[in-house]
Amino acid sequence: MHQKPDPDAMGSSLGLAHFLRKLGHEVTVISPTNWADFLKWMPGCKDVIDYEAAREKADAELDRAEWLFCLDFNTFYRTRFMAKKLESMKCVKVLIDHHEEPHTSAFTYGISVIPKSSTAELIYEFIVNSGHKDLIDLPIAQCLYAGVMADTGSFRFPVTTSSVHEMVATLKLTGLDHSKIHDHIYDSYLENRLRFIGHVLCNRMEVLYEYNTALIAIPKADILKYNIRTGDTEGLVNYPLSIQGIKLAALLIDRDEERKWSFRSKGEFDSNNFARTYFEGGGHYNAAGGRSSDNVEENVRKFKIALKDVASQLQ
Repeated sequence: MHQKPDPDAMGSSLGLAHFLRKLGHEVTVISPTNWADFLKWMPGCKDVIDYEAAREKADAELDRAEWLFCLDFNTFYRTRFMAKKLESMKCVKVLIDHHEEPHTSAFTYGISVIPKSSTAELIYEFIVNSGHKDLIDLPIAQCLYAGVMADTGSFRFPVTTSSVHEMVATLKLTGLDHSKIHDHIYDSYLENRLRFIGHVLCNRMEVLYEYNTALIAIPKADILKYNIRTGDTEGLVNYPLSIQGIKLAALLIDRDEERKWSFRSKGEFDSNNFARTYFEGGGHYNAAGGRSSDNVEENVRKFKIALKDVASQLQ
């Protein structure tokens, strides 16, 4: 899965792992980095290897792998320090993803189905189309539901097609309690996160009405002050989109080694193209990310210059 995995990356990976084990395969799940506490409830999560924390163990598993399934990322650089290792592996490599412009030549078999809601939906279809729909049990259902729920914004985004609802209906037949999963993902944070969000919205959000855009730029000092951990900024970029007229929301966070961007848009503004053009990133049409080695102030300056280039698209 990609670094700093979200519910779709972790859920699709674990869902596939449970399925392959039921077919008699030996499966190891590896994350390039650590993950948010709100994912630790997922069946099998405790056995996932954190590559950064246990590189020697992870490399040993990769060295003996016959098949490598790469889920929810479109190019190896999104696996951080794992990238060189994955590129050098000689085994069969399979891509299952839904992001734009995948590096398909790096994989033996690969597909990125951009219109799909989530990688979890693709894993569900992989299982069904293999003729093993009957093997979908509660642990698989819980993992896949978490992924599709999160990537559809709790089923509010346009990618929530009829096939998504049909998938959920099937998963519910396993005895799935969807409300508990929602609680795990969205209602299990600590008090400091809520106070952090209040501080950010009051003091770090800039609304640029001339571009129908809102920007949140968070310095490292805020991360330290509120003891923000992996996953605590999840969903923060969506808040400004609730402002009437806002078509583009951008979130900039000062991380240790680089600055990370998240972009969300409404309607016809292409977040993926914007991220690729200006901030070494990419993703989906209405949801993308980027990075930069420049400091926060320089990133904000470049962002505002970029807005002038795309101003007509935001009117």
